[in-house]
Amino acid sequence: MPQLSPYRRLFRLPGTRAFTAGNLIARLPMGMFSVSAVVMIAGSRGSYALAGAVTATGLAATALVAPWTARLVDRHGQARVALPATVIAVLGSLCLLLCVRHDAPDWTLFASYAATATTPNTGGMSRARWAHLLAGDPKALHTANSFEQAADELCFMLGPVLAAFLCGAFFPEAGTLVGAVLLLTGMVLFTTRRATEPPVRAQIPGKAPLRAPGIPPLLAVCLAMGAVFGATEVVTLAFADAQGRQSAAGVVLALQAAGSCGAGLLYGAGKPAGPAAARLPWCVAAMAALLTLPLLAAALTGSLLALAGALLVAGMATAPTMVTTMTLVQERTPEGRLNEGMTLAVTGLLGGIACGSAIGGWTVEHLSPTAGYVVPVTAASVALALSLRGASKSLHRYPHTPLTPSGPPHTFDRRSASTSCAGRVGTPT
Repeated sequence: MPQLSPYRRLFRLPGTRAFTAGNLIARLPMGMFSVSAVVMIAGSRGSYALAGAVTATGLAATALVAPWTARLVDRHGQARVALPATVIAVLGSLCLLLCVRHDAPDWTLFASYAATATTPNTGGMSRARWAHLLAGDPKALHTANSFEQAADELCFMLGPVLAAFLCGAFFPEAGTLVGAVLLLTGMVLFTTRRATEPPVRAQIPGKAPLRAPGIPPLLAVCLAMGAVFGATEVVTLAFADAQGRQSAAGVVLALQAAGSCGAGLLYGAGKPAGPAAARLPWCVAAMAALLTLPLLAAALTGSLLALAGALLVAGMATAPTMVTTMTLVQERTPEGRLNEGMTLAVTGLLGGIACGSAIGGWTVEHLSPTAGYVVPVTAASVALALSLRGASKSLHRYPHTPLTPSGPPHTFDRRSASTSCAGRVGTPT
């Protein structure tokens, strides 16, 4: 297939297959931990409220800790920081397992799950390696960015299914246990591949990414898009439950991720036209338009099968939108602070997921599951308005200088970098 040729060229580079294998093994558990924790805690304590509160605490802790972990990775290197941080996170998962198993007080569950917030942004570190290897080749970097986004979607498609299988077929703690083993194993394989690791600077110049020009508006877009993901997940679960087919909800959501995965690979095989700042509003507009399909399917047919098809199509706008958004984040992140910039974007997504889940849940409870699909459409519309405003400001500020991976020459220097979407399910990647 000619569409695969750009990807074949990527993996001909020395060391790329090795670090990608480790990265994928470490990234798969990111789609497992949240589902495993809910099944494990709700099964032993008989309270979904407690399970939800514990996972929400982990989400909040991740939003606070992840940028600091990423800053340490930028300053001291992936191998020196990521592996110890992963060990702490794995110990937190094992502690949670033991506390649930031995009926420890509820507060120990919160403390244990909060410790998993040190999990490094695995996808971001992989994208940083691609940026280092492909500096000066924006077309190849675009392909690598799209591959990483498709990998995110694949992991979040398979992770929940694997977690549900392990917890149901063996014992409730099996999902958490296997996830912890995979995370540690994958991170060891990834960090030991030192040849492809980006070099570390003793002194990192420039502003913090949060204060860099153009970054705060992008974080606002990430917040709105996170609300799309969070609301869609909760509302789909509620819709399937109302149809008496709650067990099928995971498959329906997996179809949405599958649509995004396929679209991401196709998007990476092509060469997008124009600067990312100009492309972003078009991508978000496509997302907002396609998200009306699940709303129409739920309202007009009430069929879970029709909803599944609508979500499959709607998911096709996700990967191109995320690739373009995070390409802008990479362009505007000061040199030497790539992991921190990418992790701030993931933090924005996580915050949006939490808000979208809460608003979607309230809408379902007080109105109906069908009405709940208005929430992701509204959130996508907000993201569109924010991206249009940001694009107008960017093109006005740099009317003759397209935003490329090398960035505007009169702002700040930066290495080419890549995209990150992680954590679309309340767990960091």
